[in-house]
Amino acid sequence: MAGRTQVAHGVIAVDGVSVEFDGRSVLEDVTLELSAPTIAVIGANGSGKSTFVRLLNGLVAPSRGHVSVHGIDPQRDRADLRRRVGFVFTNPDAQILMPTPAEDLALSVRGRPKAEADALVREALDAHGLAGHADVPASSLSGGQKQMLALASVLITEPELIVADEPTTLLDLRNARRIGDLLLAQPSQVVVVTHDLELAARCEAVVLFEEGRVSTVGEPATVIEAYRRACA
Repeated sequence: MAGRTQVAHGVIAVDGVSVEFDGRSVLEDVTLELSAPTIAVIGANGSGKSTFVRLLNGLVAPSRGHVSVHGIDPQRDRADLRRRVGFVFTNPDAQILMPTPAEDLALSVRGRPKAEADALVREALDAHGLAGHADVPASSLSGGQKQMLALASVLITEPELIVADEPTTLLDLRNARRIGDLLLAQPSQVVVVTHDLELAARCEAVVLFEEGRVSTVGEPATVIEAYRRACA
């Protein structure tokens, strides 16, 4: 992909994983091994795709089977996982924790020397078009600015893997493209759940879920066409 710095990426391995909530099957016998730099996860609402990506950062535990993310068990090694994996939610209001953008970014780099942390916050604000809003209430930002702040709070930690669950769903076309462009430009491995088939087509691999199972996985054009046929 033009403009992308290629780096070695870890492997996401899911072996025989099923997930049940209150006796209801959400994922059934999912087995995957993914190492592409950018991976889109697509499928209809309720197909299991969001549950799948929540396995990758330990928000959901498998009822059966095993998950390995860059050699880490998300349930056993949560501290290590948090250092390596960043998660972007659909609704940035669920992710922005502090009163202002500057404070929210500072929270992500807490524990670092103050001068270093302050420099990282300034750089992030400048890089993501938020410098003029550093000290305003985060609640006053536009939807696009909030999602940019939520993503910036993940990027500032330099994770090995970024998992984004429908990060453009609540955005207009221009802001959706900005967020998509930013995600796909990262040196980190990126897994993005999306209904935006244009964004999915720009990834190196696509996974299609249907009714809690992996229907198709592989090259974007092939998988997207399979999804279109299934929706016809």
